Amino acid sequence: MRVGIIPQQSGGSYKFTIYLLASLGLLIATLPVIIIALMSFSAAETTSFPPQAYSLRWYIKMFELFQPNGENSDASLQIALLTSLKVAALVMLIASVVCVPLAYVLVRSGGRLKNGMELLFTLPLVFPLVILGIAFLLIAESLDLELGIWRLVIPHVALVLPFVLRNCVGAMSSIDIELEQAAISLGASPLRAGVDIVVPLMKPGIIAGLVFALIISFNEFTITYFMYTVDVTTLPIWMYSRTVSSLDPSTLAISFVIVLIDLALILLIDKLLAGRNSLL
Repeated sequence: MRVGIIPQQSGGSYKFTIYLLASLGLLIATLPVIIIALMSFSAAETTSFPPQAYSLRWYIKMFELFQPNGENSDASLQIALLTSLKVAALVMLIASVVCVPLAYVLVRSGGRLKNGMELLFTLPLVFPLVILGIAFLLIAESLDLELGIWRLVIPHVALVLPFVLRNCVGAMSSIDIELEQAAISLGASPLRAGVDIVVPLMKPGIIAGLVFALIISFNEFTITYFMYTVDVTTLPIWMYSRTVSSLDPSTLAISFVIVLIDLALILLIDKLLAGRNSLL
């Protein structure tokens, strides 16, 4: 028998209440994005809301800022974007190297070890980001070393590990151990069986975890605010610096483009986890 959240024979008032609450929650969640989208198309010099006229002027200015040798280009913006991409790439690489073998060990061992390690790796999600930022800042300053870009990479890795590990564990849990045993019985070494059998089957979970790592690392602001320096800054920090004294409307255009990219990546994750897309 099919059972749903909304009973098939329920009254109209019940359905109306459910749909009203769902619509209200969706509106609250999307309202900031809607406002940013509307303001990014404003034709005015100021950021008064609602816009009186619409144009693409701020998107044109945004592209001019990214042009390497353009008249209105901004070298600090280009460096910040490049730094954000470098940090995100390193975070994705380190997270995959750590979480793929760890997920294998946790799933195959099971029991208390699996539960304990999963709990340990979720600790960064429990602590406020401000506390984590202060803690990493104290550690970095106490080391008295020139860490460079690693000032950002290390905290970002700690932040994304729970997301990558959970996706890898979920993918690994669906892989039958008999597949490995069959490969080993045919002459493959345990390492070869893991690389040729397990890793390809884990690919949807690995890619989903890496996409989460990319989104989180690229958009991270709170911890980065404590850790950035004059020489190592990211795109969110650059955008914040353009809004301290007065809001630059071009940052709204950049923000909306980032939201669209994040949305596309989230839809990709949904397809990967739902198994509706063949990988590579």
